[in-house]
Amino acid sequence: MSTLPYWSAKEKEGYIGATTRWVDVEEGTRAFLGIPERGEPPYPAMILGHERYGLVLDTLDQVAKFAAYGYVCIAPDMASQFEGDKEALNKGEIGGGWTPDTVKLYMAQSYDYLTTLPEVDPKRIAAIGLCASGGWPWILNSVRPDLAACICYYGGGRYNEELMANVTAPTLYVYGEKDHGTPIERVFEFRDEMERHGKNCEVRLEADMPHGWLNDTMPGRYRQREAQEAWDRIVEFTQRVYAGYYTSDKVRTEFAADFAVDYDFNKSVRYGADGHPEPSPQRFSALKQAVAEGRTPQTELDAFFELYPQYFAEHPELKS
Repeated sequence: MSTLPYWSAKEKEGYIGATTRWVDVEEGTRAFLGIPERGEPPYPAMILGHERYGLVLDTLDQVAKFAAYGYVCIAPDMASQFEGDKEALNKGEIGGGWTPDTVKLYMAQSYDYLTTLPEVDPKRIAAIGLCASGGWPWILNSVRPDLAACICYYGGGRYNEELMANVTAPTLYVYGEKDHGTPIERVFEFRDEMERHGKNCEVRLEADMPHGWLNDTMPGRYRQREAQEAWDRIVEFTQRVYAGYYTSDKVRTEFAADFAVDYDFNKSVRYGADGHPEPSPQRFSALKQAVAEGRTPQTELDAFFELYPQYFAEHPELKS
């Protein structure tokens, strides 16, 4: 666990097994790059999407970790040209204003940059997105058809037929059972759509996992054992891809789910940066409005308050 705050835009010193540096993939587009210190090049490569906070500590650490695992890894900063309050962005208090076009451009620039590096095998470049960046690998694949693999952890939204029609790479799609933002039915729907459209994929629903369980800079969300299992799964998936397991003339789909018989999406909580459950402002606002308009009974709002006792004790004005 790092002593730096989750919103730190500065990397730690002395990453083990990785050489890291800041680079400009194009004029005005900055990125954080990690190169393995072991093994022999050319290496496989990974393009890493950051969460909604911008390019902060968790993503910087993950770049170095991928490098230590033997991947050249690059994480483009979608806020490279953001002129607002960068610290507020990094703390998650405001948005960064990037658009799908920004994502498409910066991810493609990162892909093209990797192909120029002698340390990279251009036939083994994959992309991964987590949380807000979950769908970025598909956006990249829509303009870079030679991308080898798309990996999405707890993000990506609903199946986008127009976008996915241009996705050629196999997908690893993983969600947690107790994600506060996405009910498990959405995972089932995504699996069904991937199968219906003949897309190579591995879809998994992990028992008890909250949103963001790979992020060790936010202790309330982080689950050490399951996070390590996730890293192992990512590596194993890309190894299967590079070994030719997925081919263009055959569709391979795998699905595994682990969830409670009495699963209730309304009991899934969001964990704040301090480790305590903290409600999603959007979900809370929508629920309050629904109650005020008579579309939802007051009992549902009362139950929501009970999910976050410490938070509402500290903010009693929000209950009025």
